[in-house]
Amino acid sequence: MSLKQYKTPTMLQSLLPIAVLIVFLTLNVKFFRDDTLSGANQMALILAAAVAGIIAVNLGYRWLFIRERVIKGIGTAMPAILILFLIGSLAGTWMVSGVVPMLIYYGLEILHPKIFLFAAVIICAVVSVSTGSSWSTVATIGVALLGIGKALGFSEAMIAGAIISGAYFGDKMSPLSDTTNLAPAVAGTDLFTHVRYMVITTTPSLIITMVIFLIIGFTIDLQGGATNADAVQAAIKAKFNVTPVLLLVPAMLIYIIVKKVPPLPSLLAGTLLAAVFAIIFQPHILEEVAATGGSFVKQAYIAIMKTMFGSVAVTTGDPSVDELMKTRGMAGMLNTVWLIICAMVFGGIMEACGMLKTITGKLMKFVHNAGTLVGSTVATCLFFNVTASDQYLSIVIPGRMYAKKFRDMGFKPELLSRSLEDSGTVTSVLIPWNTCGATQSGVLGVSTWAYAPYCFFNIISPFMSVFIAAIGYKIRKYTPEEHAKVLEEADAADRELYREEEV
Repeated sequence: MSLKQYKTPTMLQSLLPIAVLIVFLTLNVKFFRDDTLSGANQMALILAAAVAGIIAVNLGYRWLFIRERVIKGIGTAMPAILILFLIGSLAGTWMVSGVVPMLIYYGLEILHPKIFLFAAVIICAVVSVSTGSSWSTVATIGVALLGIGKALGFSEAMIAGAIISGAYFGDKMSPLSDTTNLAPAVAGTDLFTHVRYMVITTTPSLIITMVIFLIIGFTIDLQGGATNADAVQAAIKAKFNVTPVLLLVPAMLIYIIVKKVPPLPSLLAGTLLAAVFAIIFQPHILEEVAATGGSFVKQAYIAIMKTMFGSVAVTTGDPSVDELMKTRGMAGMLNTVWLIICAMVFGGIMEACGMLKTITGKLMKFVHNAGTLVGSTVATCLFFNVTASDQYLSIVIPGRMYAKKFRDMGFKPELLSRSLEDSGTVTSVLIPWNTCGATQSGVLGVSTWAYAPYCFFNIISPFMSVFIAAIGYKIRKYTPEEHAKVLEEADAADRELYREEEV
């Protein structure tokens, strides 16, 4: 069957699977409450995908074609899935080695409750800019900060919002970040022009975020926070060998990442290094986790393997501290992986039969100036984060769709690349079934619906992008001579492409 025999989906057909998904997700929240990730949301995505599949077949698409596109979509998510598994194992060994308890212990001494949320944003922003990875930041420093914040009396959702706000600032601004490199590549500008131009929208977004968290810190009532912090420190000190030497583990991981070692070997190195430190500094913890007789070699092997693949709980005698000393290993990430796969099935079918293109194409009718053009781009990126469930697709597809429109209207490509990051990068973590939202929720153990309202940086960024464009502040345009040359080069490239297709 040739491509010409495929029918273009109508707007109604394109919106129907999304409407079905929204209905099921709403019912899941109502009936399953906080347990939607255990299968309810996964089934909602599958059922919505089935509706999309039926429509696609009726439009003339063959099942084999649809299946191949779905498999391709799942393939794009495999790096994220592998990273997620290794994050689970890293969290386990960092716990039994005493790294996370040590960070919590010293963090409680340094961070005052009134500035904790403010400081959490700054710490995660600095680490994320240094490493270029929001995922690694959340899985390491973020997990420790979550424990500190809970000990101080803050809600998990509020702490997670501060952690994610800081981590995604770095993910957006760091030259080491994959999305920071992807956006200018898609838009057609260079990396450092892109980063410098993002400062205009990103700096005020971060400042507003930090001010909000500072106000919350000085106004919130944390009854018993100081007493609870003392109790947590005492329980950790009694159970673990707390020593600054353990700081070598996170320091080495950050160094490895900064040296541009890929995420998978970096996380594996961090996992194995922590396992070595567990043997050296926490042998009694390994004996407790192993819960078996025999030589220490046997016990250490069993304990380390268990922490990497399964759920482990270190008991301290203090119930509130015991909640902080639980890890789920690789197995604890399976629900998240399941969710990601189902999301990619739904997104793959929607993209394969042109439903996403039909919906986003309607937005082009409302584009008249910089404000509406950036607004449409931001809305499209958010739409793809919701429907395609992947951060990278929310940058690549809108980038390809809008590149010609930006060029024809005379805007330089850095305006497009900034708009892609202001929405595509930062809003991905707010969607429960997106790879980013599912991952961070699984790592922190906090529902996406719970932490999303506190991710102020992620919420403010897309609005700031539209606002700056609407008022026309430092909007870069080509001169008439430059614009004519750019259009001429684009026309030449298009003619070359057509010749290649004919051949």
